[in-house]
Amino acid sequence: MSSEQNPAPDAAVAEGPRPRRLTYAALLAALEGLALVVGGLWVFVLGLTGDPDDRQQALTLGITLVVLALLPLFAARGLLLRRGWSRGPAVITQLMALPIAYNLLKADSMAIPAGIALAVVAVAALVLLVNGETTRALGIKGPGRAE
Repeated sequence: MSSEQNPAPDAAVAEGPRPRRLTYAALLAALEGLALVVGGLWVFVLGLTGDPDDRQQALTLGITLVVLALLPLFAARGLLLRRGWSRGPAVITQLMALPIAYNLLKADSMAIPAGIALAVVAVAALVLLVNGETTRALGIKGPGRAE
């Protein structure tokens, strides 16, 4: 394959300033990642210091949440650096957040406001990530657009 058919990863990135929509999408992804880190650390600390039903399960959940936070945090960094690969993990994060938001909305507790906030953030981030300006800024070409 020639370099025209298989360009370098950053060769297709548009020049110029980063669009605000891309910056906002990165900030929303980073916000979700930070929320996962805080939630994971909170569960982990409560598992260590509190009296959970199952200490091992609480510690495992805390560690899992912190590790899961890496996906949106790496995606946010990639979006800020205008890397085309970063849109996939960012979109996956938002798609995973929607069923979680739905379950929080079905709860009969203080989780309902969290569900509303998560749904708003996930939908807003998805809209920003599939926007044409964002796609062009990341150098992503659609099917049949091998320009």
